[in-house]
Amino acid sequence: MPLTDPQAILLLLRHGNQLKRTARTGWVQRGVPQAENVAAHSYGVTFTALVLAQLIPETVDLGKVLALAVLHDLPEGLTTDIPTPAWRYLPPGIKASVERQAMHDILSEVDFAADLLALWEELQQNETVEARLVHDADKLEMYLQAVVYAEQTGNSQLAEFWRKQHRFHFPAAQALYEALHPGRVPPP
Repeated sequence: MPLTDPQAILLLLRHGNQLKRTARTGWVQRGVPQAENVAAHSYGVTFTALVLAQLIPETVDLGKVLALAVLHDLPEGLTTDIPTPAWRYLPPGIKASVERQAMHDILSEVDFAADLLALWEELQQNETVEARLVHDADKLEMYLQAVVYAEQTGNSQLAEFWRKQHRFHFPAAQALYEALHPGRVPPP
């Protein structure tokens, strides 16, 4: 596809770049010093998805998996990272609505917006093997980061992540989660 509007492309790239400066608020709220940003989390999700794709028996479109993983938190370049506990105080469905509008705004000036929006919507629908894999990667990466932060900082506030058992779509992700559980994490 020819580069029809370089300024529109650069604006889109700036939205992605904003993720490098958007803090993962949940970690900050829990007292994690120098908490990761959304871009670091997105890389972790992308890498985790790449690994999980190797561990499941289902055939996946690896390009689509990686694209979904890269796009999964792009709206946070505009909305910021609003941690899960905050959403319970907002009207039902507002998170999806706000993020959808942010994606439309972020992509509004590029010719290929429809393609990227379709990928992002596929992730939101969570009906394909690729979308479910990325959702598993997103959660697994968060739990891994919680373990890493707990090991690095001794932060007892991170124990809350393990109060409720999480269920994953794929047995491989479930097995990795169970291996991460604090009672099962081998000492360093």
